Amino acid sequence: MLSRFKQTELWLPGISVDCVIFGFHENQLKVLLLKFHNTHVWSLAGGFVGVEENVDQAAERVLYERTGLTDIYLEQFYTFGDLERNDRAAEEHRSVTTAMGSPDDDLSWMSKRYITIGYYALVDYSKVVVNPGDISDAADWVDIAALPHLFLDHNKIVNKALEAMRQSLDEKLIAFELLGDTFTMSEIQAVYETILDKKIVRTNFQRKMLSLDILLRIEKKFTGGAHKAPYLYRLKP
Repeated sequence: MLSRFKQTELWLPGISVDCVIFGFHENQLKVLLLKFHNTHVWSLAGGFVGVEENVDQAAERVLYERTGLTDIYLEQFYTFGDLERNDRAAEEHRSVTTAMGSPDDDLSWMSKRYITIGYYALVDYSKVVVNPGDISDAADWVDIAALPHLFLDHNKIVNKALEAMRQSLDEKLIAFELLGDTFTMSEIQAVYETILDKKIVRTNFQRKMLSLDILLRIEKKFTGGAHKAPYLYRLKP
C-alpha cells in the first residue's frame, strides 16, 4: 500500500487541527466520529495543516471534506500542546498505522510530537453528507453522553469544546446554529438543555428568549389540534 502521507513536503510537521463537529438530532447533542481503517479506534475529524494554508483554512477544509458543508459556524477554542499528550502517541500511532497497512515512513512522520489546534463546528444535522475520508472506513454521530474511548486525547478535546460552547451560549447565541431555519420554542429549549446537561423551567426559558428580542414568530406548526400547535420561530435578521 502506498503511503497515505507520501507527500509530506505538502504538510507542516508538528501541527494539526482537530474539529469537534456538533449536531443536534432526536433531542440529543451529537459529535461526528470517524473510525480508522481495519481498527476499532474512533477519532475526531482532523488533519495536518498545509504548508501554504492558513490554520483556519485547514479547519474549513477538514469540515468540508467530512460534511460537505461550507459557511458553517466554526470557532477556534484551544491549543493542545502539553508534553503529556504525546506520551502514548507513538504506541497508538503504531497500532493504527500497522492495522491500516501503512508503511513505516507513515509512522516515523506521524508519531513525532505535534501540537493540535482545536475547533468546534455547529452544523444543521439534516444537511450533513458524511464522508469518512481516506483513512477511515466508518463514521457515526454519537451522543455526547455516550462517547467511547477516543484516539490520543480526543476525549479531552471534546470536553474542552463543550466547556467553551457552554460559555458562549448566551453571549453568541450559538445554539441556534444547530437548528434549521425555523424551530419551536421547545426545540431551542431542548438544545440548551442537552448542551448544559440540565433541565430548564419552561416558563423561565421562554420568558428569557422572548425578552432578548431576537426571535420572529412566523406561524403555527400544525402537528395536532389547532389549540396544541406550537408557534414556529426564526431568528430576526
